[in-house]
Amino acid sequence: MLWRIIRPVSSAKPFYITTPIYYVNDRPHIGHVYTTTIADIVARYHRLAGQQVFFLTGTDEHAAKVVDAAAERGMTPQQWADQNAKAFQDTFARLGIINNDFIRTSQDRHKKQVVEYIRRLLASGDVYVGEYEGWYDAGQEEYVPENKAKEYGYKSPVNGKPLVRKSEKNDFFALSKYEPQLRELLERGDFVQPEARRNEVLGRISEGLNDVPISRTGARGWGISVPDDPDQTVYVWIDALFNYLSAIDTDELRGCWPADVHLIAKDILWFHAVIWPAMLMALGLDLPKRVYAHSFWISEGQKMSKSLGNFIDLEKIDHYVETFGLDALRYFLATTGPMGTTDSDFAEAGFIEVYNADLANTLGNCFSRIANMTNRYFEGKLPSKSSNPYASSLEGPAANAAFDVQQVAAKLDLAQMAAHALQLVRNIDAFIENTAPFKLAKDPAKLPEVGTILYNCAEAMRIASVLLWPIMPSKMQELWRRIGCDHYTQALADHGTGKLSEWTQWGQLSPGTAILQGEALFPRYQAVK
Repeated sequence: MLWRIIRPVSSAKPFYITTPIYYVNDRPHIGHVYTTTIADIVARYHRLAGQQVFFLTGTDEHAAKVVDAAAERGMTPQQWADQNAKAFQDTFARLGIINNDFIRTSQDRHKKQVVEYIRRLLASGDVYVGEYEGWYDAGQEEYVPENKAKEYGYKSPVNGKPLVRKSEKNDFFALSKYEPQLRELLERGDFVQPEARRNEVLGRISEGLNDVPISRTGARGWGISVPDDPDQTVYVWIDALFNYLSAIDTDELRGCWPADVHLIAKDILWFHAVIWPAMLMALGLDLPKRVYAHSFWISEGQKMSKSLGNFIDLEKIDHYVETFGLDALRYFLATTGPMGTTDSDFAEAGFIEVYNADLANTLGNCFSRIANMTNRYFEGKLPSKSSNPYASSLEGPAANAAFDVQQVAAKLDLAQMAAHALQLVRNIDAFIENTAPFKLAKDPAKLPEVGTILYNCAEAMRIASVLLWPIMPSKMQELWRRIGCDHYTQALADHGTGKLSEWTQWGQLSPGTAILQGEALFPRYQAVK
């Protein structure tokens, strides 16, 4: 059999991944944690593969509702934004997110750049003064076409509140002018993913594009003024989209553009898939390579609601981390989350089932078997491998797992990334059952065979741990420590990048290496009755 080979990733341009910037009108919840964790996993994979990575997240602060929420609390908009932006930063840090930057739209570095982008848009000839009258979703700060407003029952599809009829004089961007280019872009299958989301956007474009306002009135001093027109404030969505540029518009970081992935939720796809690329076209800038729109979480089979008490807030997230560990939460989000076009259920019973089946019974138990037998039969030292029928039984499956993970990682299919790596662990378990080293060890003459079996198992486990590191970095680094691979952790700390293609090559563990047992990586969870 020809084993498939994982190829090294090389690119002079850093891999640039973004999350949406999150509204500062509330504390973080599972939706924010999910998107940012997924982005972190993707970023870690590319770092592991040897690429420089720029991972951006942040907060969207110039919404009108920030002014209202601040006033209700006797605070200025800036004070309210500062408080909630810190909550996001603290939450992401506590959850082990390693973003390179955290952009805030109230920062001078962002506002200064937005003024220049708007000035360039005004000079492009694609902006004109017009009057808007129509339906406005105040919660989303989004103008809704008449046909959509009617379809929604004149209520917000997000929070159910009535749409507001508004009329005001604004600067308009000639979005309709870019309909042919946008249609061509969308028909390119890889720009918007998943495919069903791309088809949704194409369907809406086929209904015709309306020009869109890029400014608003009545901002009450909160926001970015349109150049040379202080009565107009840059529309919050336009302001927000420019964060992807403003964060890297420096001499050191400009080479990150275009973004490789804008990772978002499905409710903001229109802005990212249509309005954003059209504005970039007007500015003469390269377009992002991919916009990936995931679905939502529900809870215990129902739409999340604070009134129902099933909202996955920070307290519940912290409970799962304290009970199962941060890496277990990351694994659950990666393997059961709504990366496709259907919503996913965050249910406690499902979490426990995934934790016990995949992490405790499979990954943790398999490593314990290898470590225990190595300590029992070889005084805790990795035995030498010898030429016998077991010498390379796991080498092919390990190479194939590495190749398969590389293929699905390119598609952002994190569930399959985990599945391929975990399948290698299951192959190790099956190999142990088929060869029965615990029986062979009863005959001293068979110890060389036992040694070769255990070397194969440890080496395959090493490769599986490398493949699982982006999803479960802390636990896999602990596993590396126990098998004498601390240098992987050190390399990632020193250089910010790993050597995925090298570290997944067979035969890198040295005989004589101490294999440490320690506590269970993932203790089996037993619910208290």
